[in-house]
Amino acid sequence: MQNLDLLAKWFWCGVFGELYGSANETRFVQDIVGIFKWMENENAVPETVTRASFDAIRLLWLQTRNSAAYKGVMALINRQHPKDFMSGQDMGIANYLSELTDIHHIFPQAYCIKENLPQRKWNSVVNKTPIYAITNRSIGGKAPSLYIQTIRNKGVSEDKIDNALESHNINPTLLKIDSFDAFIVDRAKRLLNLIEKAMGKAVSGRESNSTIQHFGEALTE
Repeated sequence: MQNLDLLAKWFWCGVFGELYGSANETRFVQDIVGIFKWMENENAVPETVTRASFDAIRLLWLQTRNSAAYKGVMALINRQHPKDFMSGQDMGIANYLSELTDIHHIFPQAYCIKENLPQRKWNSVVNKTPIYAITNRSIGGKAPSLYIQTIRNKGVSEDKIDNALESHNINPTLLKIDSFDAFIVDRAKRLLNLIEKAMGKAVSGRESNSTIQHFGEALTE
């Protein structure tokens, strides 16, 4: 691997392995030395990379931006140049800042509470994505099928709607029919695929009993 690839793998392993939560100074020093050794010898893998692991069920416990892994998921989504639901505009860093972008629920919180959906699912990172503030106001607390109709009513074509949703790793078909459980499973799979690619190693527990219990099925393709 190229040196930049090694650095990227080390970075994402640190993020999703959540290994920098304490004793940062010692680990940081070890990693700085380890990274240079790794660049010279591909078999001298730093401890942060070898120890890093991410379990599939962890997605449901990522509820706030206090977690490095939560921020990591949002960073991976942003890295794919997601498009605004309403305008189809690329949410690059300049637009991200100028449009007062924030993280919002895909299935809106008010709707989820009204429908008595499990909070562990709807408030997790699986049901969140960056959205412009103005778009979020248009969405409100309506069911996805209704707020997508609102977007249509503003003259946005079906193709643009689908492309925008897909750019956020969202299955448009499931969202349009308000299929919450199927949406959660599908998006969890998509996010785990992004994490695996970034870390350069397999996510654990995709077929575990705990995962099946919480998601209703395994999170394999």
